[in-house]
Amino acid sequence: MDRITATKTAKLAEECHKKFSLSESVKSAIAKTNREEFVPAGFRHNAYKLDALPMGSAQWISSPLTVAKMTEYLEPKGADRVLEIGCGSGYQAAVLSHLFRGVFTIERIEPLILEAKSRFRKLGIGNIHTRLDDGQNGWAQYAPYDRILFSATAKEIPQKLFEQLGEGGVLIAPMQVGSKQIITRFKKSGGSLKKEELEECDFVPILDGVQK
Repeated sequence: MDRITATKTAKLAEECHKKFSLSESVKSAIAKTNREEFVPAGFRHNAYKLDALPMGSAQWISSPLTVAKMTEYLEPKGADRVLEIGCGSGYQAAVLSHLFRGVFTIERIEPLILEAKSRFRKLGIGNIHTRLDDGQNGWAQYAPYDRILFSATAKEIPQKLFEQLGEGGVLIAPMQVGSKQIITRFKKSGGSLKKEELEECDFVPILDGVQK
């Protein structure tokens, strides 16, 4: 990352921190991730604003503040592997790559996952593993995960995803509750789940199947 970009990403991390108190490690992960690489070329000038931006396949790239909050809510400290449902542009996975040894991310829209993969390659990020699939299936091959993050809104969490979450693990998901969406944290302890509602949010909904 060149000096100008590094200054911009550091400032972005600081702005997120002003709006929502971030741990040093999450703030640093935001500062180390070149957001410009993840937004469509026509929106580069807006890359460092705290706004969600449109991208291909009628999807949105989350606001950096939302990404920072979701990352903080995951409680990444001491966790090794994270599964992300909904790779999108890859920006959230890139932020997670600074905090976890292994990042496993699933996307159901093929053009999006191919673009994300090429961004990871270009940026030299080697610890993100990608898969084209319906994220609601999870990725059993590499389970259990210490953390699971949904980057899209769910009506309910499939049982198989709770099964892929390790003991003591944390799952964060925007949940549809009536007409609202609420970021919800599930903690797995002794085989049972503790649920905590954190704040209202606005994400695209999870859809079934794979789109080529």
